[in-house]
Amino acid sequence: MLLLFETPAGFALFKVLDEGKLSKVEDLGKEFSSPDSARKVVKLKAFSKFENTSEALESVTKIIESSTSKGLRKFLRANCDGETLAVADSKLGNAIKDKLKIECVHNNAVMELMRGVRSQLTELISGLATQDLAPMSLGLSHSLSRYKLKFSPDKVDTMIIQAIGLLDDLDKELNTYAMRVREWYGWHFPELAKIVQDNILYARSVKLMGSRDNAAKLDFSEILPEEVEAELKEAAVISMGSDVSDVDLMNIKELCDQVLSLSEYRAQLYDYLKNRMNTIAPNLTALVGELVGARLIAHGGSLLNLAKQPGSTVQILGAEKALFRALKTKHATPKYGLLYHASLVGQAPPKMKGKMSRSLAAKAALTIRYDALGDGQDDSMGLENRLKLEARLRNLEGKELGRSAGSAKGKPKIEAYDKDRKKGAGGLITPAKTYNPSADAILGQTPNSTARKVEEEEPAKEAPVAGEQKKEKKKKKRSEEETAVPSDRNGTAEQDGEGEAKKEKKKKKKHQAESDGVQNDADEGGKKKKKRKHAEAEEDDEYETPSKKKEKKKKKKTEG
Repeated sequence: MLLLFETPAGFALFKVLDEGKLSKVEDLGKEFSSPDSARKVVKLKAFSKFENTSEALESVTKIIESSTSKGLRKFLRANCDGETLAVADSKLGNAIKDKLKIECVHNNAVMELMRGVRSQLTELISGLATQDLAPMSLGLSHSLSRYKLKFSPDKVDTMIIQAIGLLDDLDKELNTYAMRVREWYGWHFPELAKIVQDNILYARSVKLMGSRDNAAKLDFSEILPEEVEAELKEAAVISMGSDVSDVDLMNIKELCDQVLSLSEYRAQLYDYLKNRMNTIAPNLTALVGELVGARLIAHGGSLLNLAKQPGSTVQILGAEKALFRALKTKHATPKYGLLYHASLVGQAPPKMKGKMSRSLAAKAALTIRYDALGDGQDDSMGLENRLKLEARLRNLEGKELGRSAGSAKGKPKIEAYDKDRKKGAGGLITPAKTYNPSADAILGQTPNSTARKVEEEEPAKEAPVAGEQKKEKKKKKRSEEETAVPSDRNGTAEQDGEGEAKKEKKKKKKHQAESDGVQNDADEGGKKKKKRKHAEAEEDDEYETPSKKKEKKKKKKTEG
């Protein structure tokens, strides 16, 4: 059996002299109590030395990742013919077995053997002193720590911070210089400012043309389109500008040279920034773009500091003044800062920009942490999150269109209500209803009009019946009053006779009124009812106090 042991100086292969001692794991540690006893258990067979630190780092990193380096595979092929190999990691043993077809062993006895070899390492390997092993271990551990933290001179975000700052300054200076060129040359050729809108093309045209008198002789095809060139030459002939000297034109051309050189340098700087962003933060670049990502890193101070910020802070980076002003005045806080310039937020409708900036900030926080602390170097995570955000944007736009247009897109389908059908598999409760043609309205006579006529005739027939019932009640009351009044109270037999005659006349009138009410139409029934009520009220007044009427009659007789 052979034992594979890794050291800071290289790989060592030890031959196990007495495999029977491996069965007693508890007593194995005592065998390595002294160098002499350790040499009786294991013996150095071969040693592969690392040539430099980079090779050592690569080999150790491969072993940590449970894989074999090229040097280790070559070393094992040369020294492990038909032997069983004891390894400290079972995953590493599986990798060696798959690639090199070497039988590997990993158990508690092997781990105890490793511990014993480590304790007597300088004695078992000749030429490896303790004072040499310590600095090699320290250097390799530092290199390994840097590798784990992904520390690399390429991933220095200070360059990005300086580059984006310089790019913003160049944009301001370019804008100032270009406006100065337009204002200066505008005294000589004011119409050119409206014809050529782009600042760079304007500077090139001025540098080529010089005085406007030379416009007709020159060819602007390399700078301007044909339509713009023809318009420029026509305007140069009829220009209202003043004449300028050659010295003035020379200074204007020098300023144009400055504008063109600054624009070229800005293009180079943008390419440099783009490459650095793709190297340092590829996922953030894929999600929000080079400029927005660089401004976020510059605002946070570094990529690592930005990775410590939550998504809510990333969302409002660049809007600190608005945030504190809103908190002070108790108004709504801002919904976005630097992320407003991202393409995903710009594509969203105005009402959805806040939602998109919140979603984008959450995904950007994840991609920043992955770029700063993750192992991957590709932009797969950023592209995946961008696709998710684009799908969410389409979803939000669909909902907004559904609300504005009244469509049911994205909503559950609502089936028509059918009261005759059970919800389960029971079928119909009642038979299906058929169409009723008799319910159709006929032109000139509708069911509603006939129903109204019937309703009007019914109260007219009911009116006389109700009037007769009231009259019978009144007769009963009168008979009761007559019995209550004494016959010998200031009256004579003649007066009683006259009262009875009057009553008979009134009864005849009532019968005539009733017959007239029956003969009248339904429309006049309401009016007759009012008249009858009025007549009955008068009769009630006459029959309420018969004693008063008798007194009136006596007064008339005395006056006569």
